[in-house]
Amino acid sequence: MTVEHFDVMVVGAGLSGIGAGYHLQSQCPDRSYVILEGRDDIGGTWDLFRYPGVRSDSDMHTLGYSFKPWTDAKSIADGPSILQYLRDTTTEFGIDQHIRFGHLVQRAEWSSDDARWTVHAHRTGSDETVTITCGYLFMCSGYYSYKGGYTPEFAGADRFTGQVVHPQAWPEDLDYSGKRVVVIGSGATAMTLIPAMAETAGHVTMLQRSPTYVVARPDHDPVANALRKVLPDKAAYSLTRMKNVALQQMIYKRTRAKPAEVKARLVEMVGKELGPDYDVAKHFTPSYNPWDQRLCLVPNGDLFQAIRSGTASVVTDEIDTFTETGILLTSGEHLDADIIVTATGLQMVTLGEMAFVVDGEPVDFSKTWTYKGFAYSGVPNLASSFGYINASWTLRADLTCEYVCRLLNHMRKTGTAQCTPRLRADDQAMPQRPWIDGFSAGYMERSMHMMPRQGDHEPWVNPQNYKSDKKMFRHSPLDDGAMQFTRAQVAASPS
Repeated sequence: MTVEHFDVMVVGAGLSGIGAGYHLQSQCPDRSYVILEGRDDIGGTWDLFRYPGVRSDSDMHTLGYSFKPWTDAKSIADGPSILQYLRDTTTEFGIDQHIRFGHLVQRAEWSSDDARWTVHAHRTGSDETVTITCGYLFMCSGYYSYKGGYTPEFAGADRFTGQVVHPQAWPEDLDYSGKRVVVIGSGATAMTLIPAMAETAGHVTMLQRSPTYVVARPDHDPVANALRKVLPDKAAYSLTRMKNVALQQMIYKRTRAKPAEVKARLVEMVGKELGPDYDVAKHFTPSYNPWDQRLCLVPNGDLFQAIRSGTASVVTDEIDTFTETGILLTSGEHLDADIIVTATGLQMVTLGEMAFVVDGEPVDFSKTWTYKGFAYSGVPNLASSFGYINASWTLRADLTCEYVCRLLNHMRKTGTAQCTPRLRADDQAMPQRPWIDGFSAGYMERSMHMMPRQGDHEPWVNPQNYKSDKKMFRHSPLDDGAMQFTRAQVAASPS
């Protein structure tokens, strides 16, 4: 049986995978590519999550693609609007013609003799396994498990007689009208859920073990909307994107340089929203510095409005045990609940929960070194897209795509078929650092042991800095001595 072959295979048809499709066909038009998606629709995160109020906390002028202007009035967009933007992108640029749904990739095997990957995918809804080969494998499957979110083991959870729901598996028919709801967690998902549910629930309580930084901002960007009235969409979008990137980087740098000053300002702003009688110190003053974990954005201050109206409240305490009727806290207080929402985070995974084999040897990514935050030492012709923790995901995804296309074009020009990052002699004694350094979010800390290591100098770093990354991805030499280019050891067989 003839096995299909593509020059490039992209895994995942979410924000990163669709962007990869555009860059491949615009910068490497002579290369064939396919996008394999395990689900039945595009969108990734924006199709998977269906909880009330689901939205991005990044502005769409930076979360959107560099090549596709965001033209809606709202810059902080809801999930359905983002999904529609992705649909429009795939159809406008013909990317939808390259997507194969229901192909859940499970294993990839590299052969240096053939200079190609053999990829095995399960056809969802059947017992069929599909095998496809490719010259380059581009993983755009995100960073968390689609099988389920993270839920800690809560004592007495089986005693609760109400309904327990995780936002990643939100029931379509969940009726919370008039109900008492407790949302466990204080991350971005909880901040989104609470004001949305408070519109019809009897009362919503956010139960947090410790506070999170919360910032209220308008969901409209007046500068962007004004520019669109006088400039073409692309020009207005480009200028707004430049403005917002600069603002993001300026704020992040300030949190690193003057954390106490920024912390005081953030807490002061919450105090102005909730008034002098509210205990901001207890409920909205974290023990860590700003951007040691991600800041939570609440558009138009909707969370604060819900708290002021009395439809939502915040409790800062620890869980002793679930009971039949709610949650008993270590302080002795009992929270009555009809529904408990465990907004307790994601399960971070490596590269789509797939098995990787290189020349017969299984790959353990925790034993590898990250190459520029997108490739892995000793693993040929493989890239993965991972966005920023301190800025919009797509900024880095776009840069990664540009670099992958540079690599592909360099190999075509030089007649090489394999590019493998390898440590040079002076790299061997590098000190090891975590793949993401200086970020204490629970989902990261739980999973960092599975991730590659980074060193203390390029190219073995994962900078998480847009300015540095632009220089590194767009202008650094491809043939840097660490990325080694070789020819196939045997002639490729006809595909």
